[in-house]
Amino acid sequence: MSYRLGVDVGGTFTDLLLINEDTGDTHTAKVPSTPEDSSIGVLNGIARICDESGVNPADVSRVMHGTTVATNAVLTGRGAKVGLVTTAGYEDTLQVARSFCPGGLGGWVSFVKKPLLAPLELTIGAHERIGADGEVVAGLDEEQLRTDLKTLHGTGQVEALTICFINAYINGAHEKRAAEIAAEIFTDTPISISSDVVPEMQEYERTETTVVNSYVRPEVASYVSNLQSALDDKMGSDTQLSILRSDGGLASARASAESPVNMLMSGPAGGVSGAIYFCSRAGYDNILTCDMGGTSTDVALIQNSRARVRRETIVADVRVRAPSVDVRTVGAGGGSIAFVPELTKALRVGPESAGAVPGPACYMKGGEQPTVCDANVVLGYLPSDVQLGGKMEINREASVAAVQSVADAMGIDLMAAAEGIIKIVNESMFGALRLVSVEQGYDPRDFALVGFGGAGPLHANALGVLTDAWPVIIPPGPGVLCAYGDATTQVQDEAARTYLTMASDLTDAKLTEDLHELRGRAGEALLTDNIPASEHEITYQADLRYAGQAFQITIDFTEDELKEKGVALLTEQFDGEHDQLFTFKLDDGHEILMIRAVAKARASSIAERQVGETGMSLEQCIIAPSRFYYEGDWYDANIYDRNKLNTGLKVVGPAIVGEMDSTSVVLPGFVAEVDAVGNLLINPANGGQ
Repeated sequence: MSYRLGVDVGGTFTDLLLINEDTGDTHTAKVPSTPEDSSIGVLNGIARICDESGVNPADVSRVMHGTTVATNAVLTGRGAKVGLVTTAGYEDTLQVARSFCPGGLGGWVSFVKKPLLAPLELTIGAHERIGADGEVVAGLDEEQLRTDLKTLHGTGQVEALTICFINAYINGAHEKRAAEIAAEIFTDTPISISSDVVPEMQEYERTETTVVNSYVRPEVASYVSNLQSALDDKMGSDTQLSILRSDGGLASARASAESPVNMLMSGPAGGVSGAIYFCSRAGYDNILTCDMGGTSTDVALIQNSRARVRRETIVADVRVRAPSVDVRTVGAGGGSIAFVPELTKALRVGPESAGAVPGPACYMKGGEQPTVCDANVVLGYLPSDVQLGGKMEINREASVAAVQSVADAMGIDLMAAAEGIIKIVNESMFGALRLVSVEQGYDPRDFALVGFGGAGPLHANALGVLTDAWPVIIPPGPGVLCAYGDATTQVQDEAARTYLTMASDLTDAKLTEDLHELRGRAGEALLTDNIPASEHEITYQADLRYAGQAFQITIDFTEDELKEKGVALLTEQFDGEHDQLFTFKLDDGHEILMIRAVAKARASSIAERQVGETGMSLEQCIIAPSRFYYEGDWYDANIYDRNKLNTGLKVVGPAIVGEMDSTSVVLPGFVAEVDAVGNLLINPANGGQ
């Protein structure tokens, strides 16, 4: 038997999913995350899932991992001390930056600029110059550079080195030579050069991205190395470790350690990949995803089973040129703390979270503040008298005591306070869903809504009411769907080139020739990781804008589409996207800024597990009777075991569907049906009339 393991590390829980590649059977596990060292939680989870499933760790051949190590290094300021080598005269590039302050029109009043990730005292200028056309204007002064690098090394402060020269995106020869010289002096220091990390124009963005790559590189490399060693000890030396990229593809352990800037949004991308995997197999290609965890909620829009990808990744106030799935995040999770400010007496929820430690009050781990999870317990959505499949018991009395503090502060009864907490957090998530749909020119009613994450299925039905997006889909194993996405995606890399060519001046043959050159470069990383060219799947991208404007849109296309329409394919798609976003298009001409080739390893087959018809009746799936509070009234509700539900069974609300990793609520007036893939499809009982 051959197995693959998906592992997703969240702020509260670490989720694991073990897949039998021959049968499609799965095993899931959930363990508390260990923020002080996330690898501890990963190894704890592997030990648990192998023990509970009876699978020999040596039979696990591949581990796919979504991680927040790079993200946390930026957020907490735990990155390396970075030295920067730039073209002489451009040492202040990071300091000058862009004239942008977070916040509204008056944001500059309170904005305090954080220290540079590469401080000026660790920055040196190299005497060299490459022209905008890629020609050498002034050669690299190697002797002076060697002297300056020795001085920089002598400070004893540099833990990672960045080299970023002017116009290196078009000719990186000077950067490569400087890196060779630096390697002779900084023998044990990782070195990043911009022409390798992000060969794109715009000096500030390229410098910032390469510096961030250096900033997180030692910590990510150490984490990956230590985890690989632990996996080798536990599972065998041939275990293949892959890390999820921000754009939803996988990178080998080697590639992720060298280019960790591509891992900054690794965590949220896994859920999107998992949602696409299940929904596309059920025939739903246009979906809104809602991944609600313990700390935050991530939402995204998927069209034609393809996630929208941004060419920019944002973590706090750090912006880098690295592709990432277009996910919007709000501070609304199961652990979000509810409070009543003394001044306004108006109920607030989040963004502060109880996290994994001490957690919600109902976990009995020391938490006393009221959370969204506690409100769900009080309302009966999370039954406390029946253990639904998870290992953790919940204490309703502790939740009541916590939520009562909110009720007392507002002068209302307990149930009204609990329902108020839930409505506020639902509206917060609804606002995020509008950001990725309505504000991008899409009608939510044209999409299905997918609820997952540990807390997502509790709120999914209510979010369906707010968005009017039907059906509401609860995939199998929703609480570990991010891990499922990690386990079912492909190794990926890309190669890019700054183009700056008017579409009207470009022939189909020239564009095809240039894309084919990039195709070869994109596949080099996969070849290095022993993935033969015969297993590479190639797609292309181009960034376009109207002539004289700054706003650009990325267009995705295939070789076959290019052969059919040529350059006209790009301009037509761009006009369509622009019209979708802004309701108009122009005749000003189209400028192609960038072209890319994206190489993916062909997905290895996994046997598809069908739910099938077991002949078990709906009554046989009942765990226990229960009740919950909704819109001011109590409702009797049966609790169903999701593992026993089979294709075609319909669960009529009010009802609760429990499984190991999550709990789904079917509200009064709605019905949930099990499809052939195992999804729960929630629709209005009256067909929406």
